[in-house]
Amino acid sequence: MGILRVNKLSGLEAPTAVTGSVNFDGNDHLEIGAAGDFNFLHNGATDWTAEFWVKTADTSRQFAFGTGASSAQIGFSLTIMSTDDNQADGEGVYAQFGRGSSGDYRYWGSNEGLTLNTWHHVAAVFKTSDKTLVLYVDGREVDSGTGTANGTFATTDYASGNSSFPFIVAKNEHSDEYLTGEISNLRVVGGRRLYTSNFTVPVHALETINGTKILCCNNTDSARAVSNADVGIAYTTAIGGDPTVATDDPVLTRDFTSGTEFRGVTTFDTQGYFVPPSGTTEQRNLCGTRGLFGGSNPTPADGSGNAIEFITVSTTGNSQDFGDRIGKGRRQIAAMADRTRAVFAGSYSPIGDTIDFVTISSTGNATDFGNCLTNLTEATGISNSTRGIMAGGRTPTVHDVMQYVTIKSLGNAIDFGNLIVAKRNCGSFQSPTRGVVVGGRNSDGTSLKVIEYVEISTLGNSVDFGDLSTAGGEVNMGGSNSVRGIIGGGNPSTNAIEYITISSTGNSQDFGDNTAAARGLNTMATSPTRACMYGAVAPARDLSYVEIATTGDAQDFGNLSIDPTSNYHAGTSNGHGGLS
Repeated sequence: MGILRVNKLSGLEAPTAVTGSVNFDGNDHLEIGAAGDFNFLHNGATDWTAEFWVKTADTSRQFAFGTGASSAQIGFSLTIMSTDDNQADGEGVYAQFGRGSSGDYRYWGSNEGLTLNTWHHVAAVFKTSDKTLVLYVDGREVDSGTGTANGTFATTDYASGNSSFPFIVAKNEHSDEYLTGEISNLRVVGGRRLYTSNFTVPVHALETINGTKILCCNNTDSARAVSNADVGIAYTTAIGGDPTVATDDPVLTRDFTSGTEFRGVTTFDTQGYFVPPSGTTEQRNLCGTRGLFGGSNPTPADGSGNAIEFITVSTTGNSQDFGDRIGKGRRQIAAMADRTRAVFAGSYSPIGDTIDFVTISSTGNATDFGNCLTNLTEATGISNSTRGIMAGGRTPTVHDVMQYVTIKSLGNAIDFGNLIVAKRNCGSFQSPTRGVVVGGRNSDGTSLKVIEYVEISTLGNSVDFGDLSTAGGEVNMGGSNSVRGIIGGGNPSTNAIEYITISSTGNSQDFGDNTAAARGLNTMATSPTRACMYGAVAPARDLSYVEIATTGDAQDFGNLSIDPTSNYHAGTSNGHGGLS
């Protein structure tokens, strides 16, 4: 057992500034979500607060953020102006509700301009009960009211409409006004008025408090990073131009008043200290790695084919019933997982776009997660601790699209990039950083031996890795630990097992033989040491396993118990190689 050595574990000394900001050069912008995602900013259905720090370097109007707001668009926008702005309609902070048939709803923070090249905190707070918008600069109310054009921020004309654009930072889509300067800690909170009178400007970096819809421009590593507190929401983030992480910021700090704060997985390079494990009990997987197999050929009389079964990968024996996926005909799907949640995407008969999930440590039926970009079947799944990627498949046309979800949240899939060629029935596996797609067959039915990979944390097209050496191309089983990927099965059925080293490139190498000739469909569940395979298509329909770090022939594990003659399952686990 390790020794816990403590000289100073926590203290209240001055914390280090850690906040981030984004630089916009007058031709850059961010796009968050889609049109309609932030309707509450203009339809008056709820209180809300929007706040950010800004440092402008231009004397013209500077567009901070918005969802539309032109003569023909529905939305909300907020613009800032410097003290050197000479426009007749005022200086300072300008917030405008979208125009409609009843008029132009806007409000000015008159004569409260912002000093060039100086950080200012700006906040807009809306009170839905009396349709009042209050504007603050550096914690001081600069103006408030119920509008100008018709004397009110009436919202009947917009209550059922959608905002015209996503949430756009640093660009006005209507007039092509941009921002030249920097924004830090832009936060939008729905359902709450954080400020009701003059206030002391926060000195700590903003957090995703309850109701947070957007928190962006705060990451020291990524200009496009966005977080929120909404369970069930995963916003697409796109960029225009080249916004970059800024070299300076408002010098905000983390709130360390309760002592030292550890976030995420913290590692120590030492042999002399006891390091407590990170994460919750479920995340640390103290009960062993659990493998899940979801979907099946609909052999039951009711045609369901939606069973989920599970095994403990470190043992042997038959699987146990876990629960059911949503709907029927849920076979030939993509399966992905982090340490707590397994996600299943698509279906075969009929082809559908459903994504659902289960909590791996429990049992029970799946819960709705969101939807694929379109109807999807015969895709393969890649995942790490953050993302799940569905690669290839049919829509029903065979395609090369990769799409992804954030596993810990809920929401619809987002475009990731493209495979080298359109394909379906591939195998796949992963390390914490790299996802690998193997084999498959293309749109004319030709079996493929290509191996390709992506970097999971980025977006983009796949890159060539090498080729399969002996195994058939179609309907491969794939699984891995963080170092080595295992490939089994093929078309025609084969007992060959091959492997690759995920961090390298090159052709696969011989590993050994399976217990019988088999085909599969990404039907493998792995732990850091063992790969458990299910021969998902005749002639072999049984569970077998190999020890990943060695080479050699597979051994018998057991059978699926719910329907031992079913096929076209997809497998995943809470201990696969993509999890750090």
